[in-house]
Amino acid sequence: MFKKSKVSTAVAIAFGGSVGLIAMPAFAQETAPVAQKIERVEVTGTRIKRADAEGALPVTVIKREELEASGSTTVAEFMRTSTFSSTGNFRPQSGSSAQSYAGIDLRGLGSARTLVLLDGRRLPKAPNVGDSVDLNTVPMAAVERIEILTDGASAVYGSDAIGGVVNIITRKDFEGIAASVGYTDPKVKGGARKEASVLVGVQGEKGRIVMGASKTGRGMVYTRDRPWGQDLGVSSYGNNYRLPSGAYTAIGNLRGNPSIGCTDENFYLTAGGQCSYNFNAVAADEAQIDSQAFFARGETQINDDWKAYVNASTTNTSSFGRYAPTPAQLTLNPNTPNNPTSSAVVVRHRTAAAGNRDTTTDAWLSNVAAGFQGKIAKNIDLDVGAAYTRSVYKELGRNYIVRPILEQYANETRPGQPVYDLYNPSANSEEVLSAIKATTSRDGLFKQTDLYAVGTFYDLFQLPGGGVSLLASVETREEQYADIYDSLSEAGVIEGSAGNSAAGKRRVSGAALEMVFPITKTLEASAAGRFDKYSDYGNDFSPKVSLRWQPLKTLTLRTSYGEGFRAPSLPQLHQKESFSAESVFDPATCLALGGRTGGGIPASQDCNRAATVQIDTYTLANSALESEQSKQFSAGAVWDVTPAISLKADYARIKIDNRITQIGAQDLIDRSNGTDPRPIPAGLGVIRSANGAIERVQMGYANEGTLEGHYLDVSATGRWRSAAWGNFDHELRYSNTLKYDDNGDEFRGTLGLPHYRATLSNNWKRGAFGVSYNINVTGRNFDEPETAAGTYTTHDIQGTWTAPWGGKLIVGVVNAFDKMPSLVPYDGRNFNFYLYDAYGRQAYVRLEQKF
Repeated sequence: MFKKSKVSTAVAIAFGGSVGLIAMPAFAQETAPVAQKIERVEVTGTRIKRADAEGALPVTVIKREELEASGSTTVAEFMRTSTFSSTGNFRPQSGSSAQSYAGIDLRGLGSARTLVLLDGRRLPKAPNVGDSVDLNTVPMAAVERIEILTDGASAVYGSDAIGGVVNIITRKDFEGIAASVGYTDPKVKGGARKEASVLVGVQGEKGRIVMGASKTGRGMVYTRDRPWGQDLGVSSYGNNYRLPSGAYTAIGNLRGNPSIGCTDENFYLTAGGQCSYNFNAVAADEAQIDSQAFFARGETQINDDWKAYVNASTTNTSSFGRYAPTPAQLTLNPNTPNNPTSSAVVVRHRTAAAGNRDTTTDAWLSNVAAGFQGKIAKNIDLDVGAAYTRSVYKELGRNYIVRPILEQYANETRPGQPVYDLYNPSANSEEVLSAIKATTSRDGLFKQTDLYAVGTFYDLFQLPGGGVSLLASVETREEQYADIYDSLSEAGVIEGSAGNSAAGKRRVSGAALEMVFPITKTLEASAAGRFDKYSDYGNDFSPKVSLRWQPLKTLTLRTSYGEGFRAPSLPQLHQKESFSAESVFDPATCLALGGRTGGGIPASQDCNRAATVQIDTYTLANSALESEQSKQFSAGAVWDVTPAISLKADYARIKIDNRITQIGAQDLIDRSNGTDPRPIPAGLGVIRSANGAIERVQMGYANEGTLEGHYLDVSATGRWRSAAWGNFDHELRYSNTLKYDDNGDEFRGTLGLPHYRATLSNNWKRGAFGVSYNINVTGRNFDEPETAAGTYTTHDIQGTWTAPWGGKLIVGVVNAFDKMPSLVPYDGRNFNFYLYDAYGRQAYVRLEQKF
């Protein structure tokens, strides 16, 4: 058999990305049963292995059993239930430029400030977002456990580890064959999940290998199939023209009858006289997602002191999304068939006759890492290796509209008729419809190459508490990024889509030191520092110190202070200028376009009160960006009340200065007219015409402002063992956002940022039978009390039976009592997609067989 030995369990580990580690337990070595030492293990947040289970930093470990009991089929699904995701996580949604992407956002600080590791190595950024990792690239079948560090860790890992670190550890201690299949059926139509996996593990005297394959999928969810999906979608982008007041009314009024041009399928007249389009009838809320993966992890013993290891995986994630037909804004010349008036008019038109916007994506992530671990002296361990990851993304979008051609055809006349007839859209010929349509494309790449070396020196010298340990590491990493749009999208002439190409590369070199000082048998101090050099913006140094005091065998107190940074992303440094049309509040532009103000005018149409206008905005990269800086402090305690009951409490404070932020159109307008006293960053601004109307807003990125968050995390575990009644395990996790200050404004408890999130897991097992009962709670959040997202509580139940022939039957229900989210609009959706889902009750069954 392949067994752990003193040699391998004391080996330090190397982290890819920003110099890290992977735990690689060693091979069999026959030793006498005497003088056995306590096994050292690695814990996320430090690269020096140690024997203590609770270190100076707060780390939460999610074991394989908890993943299986949750009913989740993907890592992304499970992480959305984490109490540390204060504001939820981005998940796949139809109509988004990141349709297939699933992120992880610790502390509500943004997914770009959460570092994601796979076996201790930095994963590459997803090409379609450019600044954070896509969790859909990590197959659930490969995961042994997930470690979540809820403290800053730039002194260990470098950039991005401000909100915390998620380290996904893959399976390695498995022998035999295991296969599983599963199916989940939501109460709401759509969103059904399918899963299948196989795992093979072989161990011998000189090595071992674990490999597997998996396939998961979730069906598309159409808006019309939601409980509220029969409500008519309301949009001014139906078939309307703009009045001098700035309001919109049905285009048929230009011909004396509002119904003209508003009779095609899904068009309808509102009570206010607008021709609206019911996008709920055709659009999907959530994209269809399918993922296939293959993974392998192996190691072989070279001699008693050295071994070689290889990890490899490839994941393919594809998606299909459907969005409502393209909305377009165009200007009609006077005295034409589409505009019989003597003045030009602006029209908002839904090009439904051209078809729905359908988007397909295909993404591949390939990863391989190899290295050697061993001892070069009695108390010196060395890990050297290399890692290569390549993430490729391809996207096709169909039935998007080329604005200049649509506008040309709407103004051109063929004997007595417009080439494109706005009053009878479905009667336009296929030739005309094909001419105004375009198929858009994106080709993305994020390639990362790492070389690293980590040396660990144990027992450098002795202190009263034991030997001092030192870890020194060096690493060089090259990143190459590209996100290339088709030429029409680059030119900014595509309606219904936004964004532009970006490409860049850089080299990162890092060196780090970490030391552990056992001052006494009960008091331990740690110090770490890391220097990073970036080829494109500059250097950063990140220090950290921590203390761990164990005054009693059952009580541990800990505290830490550290500084960190986040480097500007490659898109922020290199993206081409992109166009978008945005609605803003600007009285001068509103009045210049013929808007009104004064008594008797509704606030929504009053230029000086609430009327908005649509303007042209442009976003560009900023090659002069600097890194943002953070300071973190944490303090906590772990108390083993009894052998069966344990309590933890940790407080954390994170402050981010010199933030990398996008300065939006309304911000710039407010600064330009003096409403906001802050200065306008160099290169950005508002350009107006002689009459005061905005011609152009130049948006972009800048280093500006502060963000400060205070957090309290509490957990309690209980374990009960009974020969008659079985084994009971309980765990409560509770995370409270005590403060969330964004440039002096407090956002704690506002819509999207609940005061707290909590989970309670309960597990019972007796013989071949087991039951799990989990409760998930998200606190109330609101901007106005009358439109609050209420406390959201779901209950998950699972039962298992293990057969004597190695089989296992698992049946369960996620959200057993069919809880639905509060319908409070958020970020363009009718509920908060990041914190909640709307699948309703989800019954599932899973079959497993081991050989």
